[in-house]
Amino acid sequence: MKLRLAERARKSYEAAPPHIQRAFDKQCQLLGQNLRHPSLQAKKYEGWKGVWQARADGGWRFYFTIERDLYIIIGLKPHPK
Repeated sequence: MKLRLAERARKSYEAAPPHIQRAFDKQCQLLGQNLRHPSLQAKKYEGWKGVWQARADGGWRFYFTIERDLYIIIGLKPHPK
């Protein structure tokens, strides 16, 4: 599968701390290989039709949609605890 960052996600990525950027990069590689990789903990995001959520690290999540053979990352943000 291919990945693409939407403009909003790109801005969030650039504003994120460097360690989050590295974690996100690693998780995106895993996403491209296997949506069900255990460290992603990917699941459909409740309340938004067609949007998925996955773990960037323990405190950050990223959100994406799936269109054919393309994952479109639409957001990256701290996860409310």
